[in-house]
Amino acid sequence: MTDSPTEPVDDGVVTVADTTLATDGAPMRVEVWRRFRKNRLALVGLGFLVLMVLAAILAPLITPYGATERTSEFRASPSWDHLFGTDIIGRDVYSRVVWGARVSLRIGFAATAMALVIGVLVGAVAGFFGGWVDTLMMRITDVFLAIPYIVLAVAIAAVFGRSENAIILVLGLTGWLGVSRIVRASFLQLKEMEYVEAARALGFGRWRIMFRHILPNALQPVIVYGTIAVGSTILAEAALSFLGVGPQDPTPAWGLMVAQGKGDLANAPHLILFPGLAVSLTVLAFVLVGDGMRDALDPKLK
Repeated sequence: MTDSPTEPVDDGVVTVADTTLATDGAPMRVEVWRRFRKNRLALVGLGFLVLMVLAAILAPLITPYGATERTSEFRASPSWDHLFGTDIIGRDVYSRVVWGARVSLRIGFAATAMALVIGVLVGAVAGFFGGWVDTLMMRITDVFLAIPYIVLAVAIAAVFGRSENAIILVLGLTGWLGVSRIVRASFLQLKEMEYVEAARALGFGRWRIMFRHILPNALQPVIVYGTIAVGSTILAEAALSFLGVGPQDPTPAWGLMVAQGKGDLANAPHLILFPGLAVSLTVLAFVLVGDGMRDALDPKLK
């Protein structure tokens, strides 16, 4: 007895992502990496981010002091004993900047992951089902767009306190709006493709079609968006910390360190310089990597 015609195709409804190969027959990921390597600025950004991640992981080994440990030197200028100087209560700025990488990267990745999950779900449902579902989802998006994240940050901080988890919640709940529209636009286009019609004809369920056949082909812009969004989230966290609604002292948050040093700018500029550079260079690195990913995934955009 022959097999059911639907069985061999259960895993065989081919998506565009499955058939996208490099010109020499190599998998798409190999070709993407090959294109990415040609972008020197993207490689510089990637190298910097690798160093930042390693610094965050190895912070106990590469810092002479703990994040909250005090010394006998107050507001000292950079020296061999204190590479980035010390703050107004004697804490080593270099150590706090390195430990602060843990805080910023943890918030950046966690909040971005939360935003991507929400945004992909909302965009996928809106784009696939269309009609009143699409209208409802977009109106919900508009409501969130109308809420400044500063206001939401203050409200959540009042309820949960000024903590890393509160900032992750704020930035995750306000960071999904852009990606939801990107995914929605991709789904509106992709759901009309022939392979989707073939999946429908074979009787596959709507949720299976959404997440197994359409979503993989809508992920390229999401990857680029997510990479750049991590940098934007780190910048937003620094801004919230600077405004006093981020993590509390003695948490070594970069934005908080800048806020604490602004009053001594004339006498101790190093208190702002080094945490400010950490924020700026990290955000720039994510932007460079995101641009490199965009060009590598779709070289026609170059």
